[in-house]
Amino acid sequence: MESFGLKASLILVAILLFADCLNVEGQTCRPSGTIRGKKPPPGKCNQDNDSDCCKEGQLYTKYKCSPPVSSHTKAYLTLNGFEKKEDGGAPSECDNHYHSDDTPVVALSTGWYNKGSRCLNNITITANGRSVVAMVVDECDSTMGCDSDHDYQPPCRNNIVDASRAVWKALGVPHGQWGGLDITWSDA
Repeated sequence: MESFGLKASLILVAILLFADCLNVEGQTCRPSGTIRGKKPPPGKCNQDNDSDCCKEGQLYTKYKCSPPVSSHTKAYLTLNGFEKKEDGGAPSECDNHYHSDDTPVVALSTGWYNKGSRCLNNITITANGRSVVAMVVDECDSTMGCDSDHDYQPPCRNNIVDASRAVWKALGVPHGQWGGLDITWSDA
């Protein structure tokens, strides 16, 4: 009887350790390196929407991955301009077009963007007691930055949903609080 209890306990411990390893393995997204910041040429870093500009010599973490996607993926919502001459920089990766700030569109961190596999697909963003459906039109590059292609902005973190003004309005966030918000999202 004592032997059975010991065996059962060891099996339970082994199962719990295995399940914990799977959980940690599935949620691990380690940095893939760093980028050394370069000072942008005068007037070349658009700071609309409180965008950061790279600082000379500062190291910025880059990622090739993002946390796993679930029905309630935790993320950080940021504000981006998708119109020409806004802080989004170039036309959107998915369709090579600019998009109106009045349209609910987003850019996803590199891992979630997944080489364009979510391009022109909708996601559901939830925060502030509300939800909004937005179309993925761009990548918020987590692997590169601090250059003209990225408007001299640092690489995105690996958990970013970079959203148009329309998304912020639909979530009912007061205008003075736009810029950064903890959210959840899922594929629509």
